[in-house]
Amino acid sequence: MRHLLRRVLFYLVALWASATMNFLIPRLMPGDPAQAYVAKMQGQSSISAQTLQNIRIQFGLSDDPLWIQYFHYLNNLLHGNLGISLYQYPTPVAQILAYDLKWTVGLVGLAAVISFILGTLLGVLVAWKRDGWLDNTLPPLLTFFSAVPYFWMALGLVYVFGFVFNVLPIGGGYDTLTDLTVGWNMDFILSVIQHGILPAITIVIGSIAGWVLGMRNTMLTTLSEDYVLMAQAKGLSEQRVMLAYAARNAILPSITGFAMSLGFVVGGALLTEMVFSYPGIGFDLFNAVTNLDYSLIQGTFLVIALTMLAANFIADVVYTFLDPRVRQERG
Repeated sequence: MRHLLRRVLFYLVALWASATMNFLIPRLMPGDPAQAYVAKMQGQSSISAQTLQNIRIQFGLSDDPLWIQYFHYLNNLLHGNLGISLYQYPTPVAQILAYDLKWTVGLVGLAAVISFILGTLLGVLVAWKRDGWLDNTLPPLLTFFSAVPYFWMALGLVYVFGFVFNVLPIGGGYDTLTDLTVGWNMDFILSVIQHGILPAITIVIGSIAGWVLGMRNTMLTTLSEDYVLMAQAKGLSEQRVMLAYAARNAILPSITGFAMSLGFVVGGALLTEMVFSYPGIGFDLFNAVTNLDYSLIQGTFLVIALTMLAANFIADVVYTFLDPRVRQERG
């Protein structure tokens, strides 16, 4: 229990530090968001100072000292107020993130889970059959694909499956050209799946090599441990030794890495969302930086920070459950 309380305290401090950095970084960026908004929407090179000040007030921008702005920012966070988006005015940031987050988590999250599970299983199998044809073929092949620049891979998939064979849609989150009813109906679900296939394949191919190679190397070290050799000497089945003894201990270092990848999931695969015009908060972040949208930048980074901290806390708990030695040390 004391260990759990220490970890909770650590994550609370980390959350406060993340929120503070989240407040400071956008305000260190050059430029005036209000002037950028006026130039974009009105095409005016100059406006009166009073009009500009009214726009700043409407957007929640302030000329108060930085420390006063900081406490206003923390108070708004405690009340769930993330501000109003500039480039999607007057939509609240919370509403934008709530809509786009489900698209990012649905696509990138599912692809990350598939990549982790498939890569881990392949890594276990490759290490168990070391020096065989699978060990000599699969890791170099996956390393080659992972070395291909991310956007080139995405563009290649778009060209082959979208233009040459024309079997998969190449943009958007669902079909917007037909009278499709958005909701939990079969037509809409099938459309979402079809539009998510190419982005998901891009993410899986680009990330699976790391899981395979990491698991393979850890498995090779684990297979030489005494407890694995003892299990084999007892005559236990090959499947039980591979999974219950070797793989269970070899997967421990990957747990933290998977937790980190889940945190990056919420940030979205920015290039993927841009190439495939896929809705998500990664693309929102790009638009927010381009338009100096402080509120949306802060809201996006806050969601990413919360997800990273939550994922690492869950990984800490799972790591303790999987490794008896950790439980004994912390008991």
